[in-house]
Amino acid sequence: MKNIFRVLICLVGFSQVTFSQDYSKDNFPDGTEIPKWFKDYTKIELKNLGKQYTITQFGVKKDSTKMQTVAIQKVIDLAAKNGGGVIVIPKGVYLSGALFFKPKTHLYVAEGGVLKGSDDISNFPIMPSRMEGQNLDYFPALVNAYGVDGFTITGKGTINGNGFKYYEAFWARRKVNPKCTNLEVSRPRLVFVWNSNNVQFQDVKLINSGFWTNHFYKCNNVKLLDLHISSPHIEVKAPSTDAIDVDICTNVLIKGCYMSVNDDAIALKGGKGPYADTDKNNGPNINIIVEDCHFGFCHSALTNGSEAIHNKNVIMRNCQIDGATRMLWLKMRPDTPQRYEYIRVENIKGEAKNCLVVLAWKQFYDLKGRPDVPISYGDNVTLKNINLKCDTFFAVEKDPNVSLSNFNFENLNIEATKKDIDKSIINGINFKNVYINKKLVE
Repeated sequence: MKNIFRVLICLVGFSQVTFSQDYSKDNFPDGTEIPKWFKDYTKIELKNLGKQYTITQFGVKKDSTKMQTVAIQKVIDLAAKNGGGVIVIPKGVYLSGALFFKPKTHLYVAEGGVLKGSDDISNFPIMPSRMEGQNLDYFPALVNAYGVDGFTITGKGTINGNGFKYYEAFWARRKVNPKCTNLEVSRPRLVFVWNSNNVQFQDVKLINSGFWTNHFYKCNNVKLLDLHISSPHIEVKAPSTDAIDVDICTNVLIKGCYMSVNDDAIALKGGKGPYADTDKNNGPNINIIVEDCHFGFCHSALTNGSEAIHNKNVIMRNCQIDGATRMLWLKMRPDTPQRYEYIRVENIKGEAKNCLVVLAWKQFYDLKGRPDVPISYGDNVTLKNINLKCDTFFAVEKDPNVSLSNFNFENLNIEATKKDIDKSIINGINFKNVYINKKLVE
């Protein structure tokens, strides 16, 4: 009876403190102080973006059936020529192929306005790009910003990738060849930002992308605030429509966003292959914070990899998860040297099929003649203050090519069907006030 009473007291205390937060002494997992930049949630106002170029005042027709790529691009180019400004998508539906924003230009989608992508891939001309951890010639996105510091997407309207024909083509190809790669079926992303700093997206809806939804490559200081990002996962499923792909970026804040997609919600990428760590096109993701977000269906709320070589100082906190297949996923790619370190997931509640997953990701891997298998590392990973219902709590496999160390579990209240924990897999594993099915983990 005393033991039951002790457990009840601990659980009550736990439920009261799980989401009480004190970020006054806020540090990254490696102990470095989080910069004030991460605490500034100021929304960008339309009036502060320069001259407004409402597209219907510059030759774009209010016609949802007319392809208007050229006309809209002319408006962007005009704004750039005149020193910059904001391209305004007014109420209505405007159909377009790939658009390229220039320095000092911005995008504003008004409430009731829809920038809709073409479902004809010929409207996305192949050019130098980046996909799945490699630089290659590929299709651009609907919205592109290459070297556009200060680029913003604002407004309460919608950017719609119109991806259903691309989904159908992909699944038709998979029936012919079940081992076909993601790149075998031609399809565009929704937004691609390359080599751009001080980027901010806010409030818009980003839906039905043909491929990845938002892809940031080699960017610094990226804020994503209160976005709604979704793609279908029933009936016609939207393959590989990751909500946010962070690819070699430093200082990224993802705050207040809703994400429900038919793949990973947030994926940290940076390169793949047996010598990926020597390729100048690859690199780390450093200082990533995900907070106050709501995850619907997705393959994983937060994924490291699979095309990644180094992720450091990653925080996911104060989030609701409803229907994710995994909460935290470390994809260990056998053909790539990887290091995932200083990762903290805290103040989480909801449901996911799996809580922590660390498994080899062998899809399409290739050692390319390298005689040895690269060793990968997962170090200093913390799960703290979590209320989660799941099928499996600890989906971590023993892999001779993966070294795991310093995993800390604190203040967890887990309801799990499969509750077994193999502590021998991790060198330095600690449990403090962890309950699985109301039983304390010793």
